[in-house]
Amino acid sequence: MNEKGFSLLELMIALGVAAIIATFAIPAYRTHVVKAHRLDAASASMRAVQFVETARLAQTSASGESITLAAGLDRAPLSGAAVYSVTVLPESSTNGGYGIEATPIASGAMQDDACGAFVIDATGLRWNHAPGSTTPLDAAQSASCWGAKS
Repeated sequence: MNEKGFSLLELMIALGVAAIIATFAIPAYRTHVVKAHRLDAASASMRAVQFVETARLAQTSASGESITLAAGLDRAPLSGAAVYSVTVLPESSTNGGYGIEATPIASGAMQDDACGAFVIDATGLRWNHAPGSTTPLDAAQSASCWGAKS
């Protein structure tokens, strides 16, 4: 007898193997996407710092004008759908002259991320805070969010 095709048992075995692979692959992919978005936020913050430092050097000391980010530097990632909004924070007594904040967009993929907003100031201090809060996360969690090896 010349049989062609798959038996039901062979098909069920193939589906079972595919399901087992998917149970490991999908969470790993999601973790990778989250890490990539966090890296985009950290990179955008550093690009904004470089822009602000260059703009401050070009300003006269008496002008005191506020600095706004150039088009494209106000979002992360640079191309595709924006996931973070990047802004320049005003001078305060603790930030050394300015701060940069990358905040997850409310309807974006990272809106509920544990790292929340990424903040870096003129002194180089980096931290994160939960959305809707200004209380910094603990140092170890912030270091992990910024991509530091633990």
